[in-house]
Amino acid sequence: MDSLGATGAGAAIALENLFPPLPSEVILPLAGFTASQGGMSLGAALFMTTLGSVVGALALYGVGALFGRERLLAVAARMPLVKVADIERTEAWFARHGTKAVFFGRMIPLFRSLISVPAGVERMPLMTFTLLTTVGSAIWNTVFVLAGYRLGEDWERVTDLVGVYSKAVLGAAALAVAVFVALRLTRPGRGRRRASGP
Repeated sequence: MDSLGATGAGAAIALENLFPPLPSEVILPLAGFTASQGGMSLGAALFMTTLGSVVGALALYGVGALFGRERLLAVAARMPLVKVADIERTEAWFARHGTKAVFFGRMIPLFRSLISVPAGVERMPLMTFTLLTTVGSAIWNTVFVLAGYRLGEDWERVTDLVGVYSKAVLGAAALAVAVFVALRLTRPGRGRRRASGP
């Protein structure tokens, strides 16, 4: 962090979007701590990490947009335990709650990366996606950068607290997957594909 400065912190956060195992919960407080020691300005840390979040999210949005709905449905039709109807229900849910999902998803571990893909598949207006991603990312990043800035040498305490939050989120996701698989095994079927829109 000392050698790469705010630009390096932003690049690390951009990569964290593409490779979720890279933990923003470590990168952001460390950037704040480095700012407290004079290694970079606090403003630069906040700006560059938020820019990195947006760049990474836009890359995944592009992946979703290139993949597209038809290809997604074709893949879903060949996947075990997945019905085309599952994808269509997800589309309907995203149509109703997509803006909230993108905004709040930026503050949930793992999902802050994944939520960009369906936004691209569903072709959420790019300006809307970028605005929601910027605001949501700015809130998340500011909390952690400021925590590292305020805690100074004790910045690692932030990662301990967030570790509990992350484990709870991942545990809930694992439970949801287990319930999905159990229901699918007891209710087999491929589901029906509705006609594509114009």
